[in-house]
Amino acid sequence: MNDDLKTKKPRFWTRAHDWILKHHTATYIIAGVGLILIASLVALAVLYQKPVEIATPHIKPMPKPKPVVYYSPLTGKVVPDEASTKQAVTGIMIENSPDARPQSGIKDSGIVYEAIAEGGITRFLALYQQEKPQLIGPVRSVRMYYVDWVASYNASVAHIGGSAAALKEVRNGNYRDIDQFFNASSYWRASDRYAPHNVYTSFEKLDALNKAKGFTESTFTGFTRVDGKASAKPDATRVTINISGPAYNTSYTYDPATNKYVRSLAGVPHTDREQGQITPDVVVAMKVNMSLVMEDGYRESITTTGSGEAIIFQNGVAQTVTWHKPNRASNMTFTDAAGKDVPLVRGQTWITAVPASGSVSWQ
Repeated sequence: MNDDLKTKKPRFWTRAHDWILKHHTATYIIAGVGLILIASLVALAVLYQKPVEIATPHIKPMPKPKPVVYYSPLTGKVVPDEASTKQAVTGIMIENSPDARPQSGIKDSGIVYEAIAEGGITRFLALYQQEKPQLIGPVRSVRMYYVDWVASYNASVAHIGGSAAALKEVRNGNYRDIDQFFNASSYWRASDRYAPHNVYTSFEKLDALNKAKGFTESTFTGFTRVDGKASAKPDATRVTINISGPAYNTSYTYDPATNKYVRSLAGVPHTDREQGQITPDVVVAMKVNMSLVMEDGYRESITTTGSGEAIIFQNGVAQTVTWHKPNRASNMTFTDAAGKDVPLVRGQTWITAVPASGSVSWQ
């Protein structure tokens, strides 16, 4: 083939090439305008396009921590802070002969143990932690079984002397003994009653005495506690506890409106001289073995360790349980027929030691 034919360009490209050479300035202008137009269209597309929603991850808000609720180990009631749960416990021996009535400060106690002290006359061991009445009494002497009960609360014990066995134990250095015999300035004799039914104290004085002796905290395990709720079918609205005789037998009338037990003593309302009607939240009648022993004369002796039958009255209902106290230092517990722990309603608890000669009934 002829070489001229091989190198000959197509007519169209030849004409285009010639035109561009003749009109190169116009070509550049057209190209530039085209580029500007394209850039403008792109810019408009970017500016006026629909916004794209960017999915943000869902962050679950952290739940607010529940406020810590503190409870008194003595009564199960709510207390303001942890320090209150460790507040020192004080037990006070309070007389219950007819000449000592009405007593002072007993309505504000947390737990009361009631038992025969001598000759059928009952006496109270009243325990206090958050409660601080400023008049308590009449204060009387201690017995060995009250020492057994107070020991489990890591508590001070306020009293005026006591039986030989009780004093030997409470003065052995293992107890917080605040006997009036050695701390007379923390007690006084009232002028409106005659001796020996007129010794009183206050928590202003006892707190100062405890602090001076370093008794500022108590560590112990109290009863298991629950919120109270009146039963829709109460079966114990009237409770009678015969302990020794008419002057010391007690009864309770259940009040569903307050879910409390209105206490009567010797057939009349049992009142606190300053605070009025005594109304515990829980009543416990625990059956105990009691006998006479010779110490500094004949004294009552009550078996406080081991186990025995008890009836718990709370929420308007009676429940027969078993009480347990393995040793002097351990606190009492209650179990049902299946061996499960039975909690007590929060609030004041009244525990009466009932000998075999006594009785408990309800309706």
